[in-house]
Amino acid sequence: MEKPTSYCEYVNTLKEENLHRIYHDTKYGFQVNSDDELFGRLILEINQAGLSWTTILKKQDNFRVAFSNFSIKKIANYKEEDIERLLANSGIIRNKLKINSVIYNANKIIEIQKKYGSFKGWLNEQKNLDLESWIKLFKANFKFTGGEITKEFLMSTGYVKGAHIKSCCINKLINESTLQ
Repeated sequence: MEKPTSYCEYVNTLKEENLHRIYHDTKYGFQVNSDDELFGRLILEINQAGLSWTTILKKQDNFRVAFSNFSIKKIANYKEEDIERLLANSGIIRNKLKINSVIYNANKIIEIQKKYGSFKGWLNEQKNLDLESWIKLFKANFKFTGGEITKEFLMSTGYVKGAHIKSCCINKLINESTLQ
């Protein structure tokens, strides 16, 4: 068998219970409506930097618990004892720069929510940007959001096309759900 040329082709070689297959078929490229869930996806992308996506998928439930169910308001109020708790948690990625950036970004999203009503509202206002402009915008507003992190966050939440190849059945499902 030839080596898969896309994530879609790769996951089709996996069993249905595989973490990659589940993520691909139920989350990757789908719109996310909750600000906390959008932020949760950003947390996962930030923590993936330098690591495999498999590592993050295996730890995603631990991240949700460790980071207060991705509550932007709670995370924005994390203090030094919360940072120490997270650094001691072997169920997540224990990187102080990443943890501090998550807290900083939560506070930044609260500012955005005050101005735009929601993080999603702010993202929606930018939806016509090209990828390069998105990356500049994220770098200007958030920490630990380089080009790849920003691109994957935007693809995984449906703001930038490219999560699925045209022939992927999930691509068709996503396109149908956005028409409704």
